[in-house]
Amino acid sequence: MSFLGIEASLTGRNWVGPSVQVDRAAEALTQQTDLPRPVAQVLARRGVEAVDAPAFLAPSLRELLPDPRSLKDMEKAAHRFLGAVKQRQRIAIFADYDVDGGSSAALLIVWLRDLGLTATLYIPDRIDEGYGPNDEAMATLARDHDLIICVDCGTLSHGPVAAAKGADVIILDHHLGAETLPDAMAVVNPNRQDEDGALAHLCAAGVVFLMLVEAGRQMRDDKAQSPDLMPLLDLVALATVADVAPLIGVNRAFVRQGLRVMARRERPGLAALADVSRMDTAPSSYHLGFLLGPRVNAGGRIGQADLGARLLSCDTEHEAAALAERLDVLNTERRDIEASVRASALAQAEERGFDAPLVWASGDGWHPGVVGIVASRLKEASNRPSVVIGFENGVGKGSGRSVSGIDLGAPIQRLAAEGLLVKGGGHKMAAGLTVSEDKLEEAMARLSDLLGRQGAGDIGPADLRLDGVMMPGAATIELVEMLEQAGPFGAGAAGPRFAFSDMQIFHARRVGESHLKVTFGEIGGPRMDAISFGAFDGALGPALENHGGARFHLAGRLDINSFRGKQSVQLRLEDAARA
Repeated sequence: MSFLGIEASLTGRNWVGPSVQVDRAAEALTQQTDLPRPVAQVLARRGVEAVDAPAFLAPSLRELLPDPRSLKDMEKAAHRFLGAVKQRQRIAIFADYDVDGGSSAALLIVWLRDLGLTATLYIPDRIDEGYGPNDEAMATLARDHDLIICVDCGTLSHGPVAAAKGADVIILDHHLGAETLPDAMAVVNPNRQDEDGALAHLCAAGVVFLMLVEAGRQMRDDKAQSPDLMPLLDLVALATVADVAPLIGVNRAFVRQGLRVMARRERPGLAALADVSRMDTAPSSYHLGFLLGPRVNAGGRIGQADLGARLLSCDTEHEAAALAERLDVLNTERRDIEASVRASALAQAEERGFDAPLVWASGDGWHPGVVGIVASRLKEASNRPSVVIGFENGVGKGSGRSVSGIDLGAPIQRLAAEGLLVKGGGHKMAAGLTVSEDKLEEAMARLSDLLGRQGAGDIGPADLRLDGVMMPGAATIELVEMLEQAGPFGAGAAGPRFAFSDMQIFHARRVGESHLKVTFGEIGGPRMDAISFGAFDGALGPALENHGGARFHLAGRLDINSFRGKQSVQLRLEDAARA
């Protein structure tokens, strides 16, 4: 049964409320813990029982950190890494060009710097070299280094690892592994096929952090002093959120503790990035995913590939300010390029139809640095796995994004094995690929078929899932802060969303090109502000702006708005329906 009877909202969605079982569990939690009902609703949805509520609301890294040695090759990787440290050998770090790769590289660079060592950073150019290690780069690095550490890449790089003659190679990755692994000294990856999957939710920075934990253990066994790892958690948190890793298990502790570290503004790169992003509140997972992450990514997408990693690892405020400013400019350029590609891709995909198991689009000259973002937009519009490919001289470089419950990485890898793709790989929710133009149609048809076997063609419009109904007077700053304790929220842990039922609209006005600002409530009762980003891209903005006195059910997430030193609760409005 639809929540509040809404089967087709202004955005065309069916509203789904908590189940009877969740409601009962929330009632029991409220009685046994004295938690506010909205907080109890969120905990009940996540399956938290009263006895576990205190620990869940205060996730401890000490309690949740897994034994690093539970991952295959971990002891061997840490031992070889420390051997290079002790012998002052030459170390190179080959990293992916995204936030996870940059954060992973920065973790190693900063840790080594604390011991007086300088590592060589190498990040491939997205356009000229593509994703992951290549033969030429690895051979060149091997001539001048004793150890090469590949982070956030390398699990499928058999040839490039073999090309690194004369150097040992360690791979610290999380992308889906094939049946055989490269001939490296160690391949530490929770998504190796011979792993049990218990830590499959880790991003690469999480894997690197665990390797440093194991290195610290081995150093203590040798009665040596190791660098403090706690200050590095801001980098792990940034990578975890920006790489859309599920916020479950130890990832919750990584992000919660990392946000506290970040709030201290002790890392010059992240402090400078927060300033250019105009962050005026304590950092949250939202800031990591939507303000900081895209700017770190901008260098790898359309600029100099190593800018993000250099920013995250730099140790002077002057250098940090210059790099952050450059990334902010690149991010603005990236948005302009993305808007152009997005418009073309959406038009093409809509013409092809959103009913197939796969939604895809391709075009000549589409910048490879934005195809992943545009694939995300297609996925959001269609609620289907989506792939976007940009072609240059007959070779297409593409990126895909999936929806919950549909594995995209394995089918992409299968297509590469079948010869329909030049190469391809990734994980369940995201993947990259290279395809020749003459095999495009066949490859996409095959991919659609494989995704259809998982049920991707049977998925309906995305439901709007709500945790309950609330009145404006109940939405206090204290409540929002308590709800945040049930987080962090993101992939695998949807943020709390509430409905405000049968509300009067007092003011509604357009802000900027497509956003909407609303004041709502009851006549004579408490009022509340709401902001809806992109409302005028669909029916939501026009309907509320021209409300004509009609009453509406409003739905969205609560957050705290800071303006001129004053704080107030506002609704981040996502949907509405006539009451």
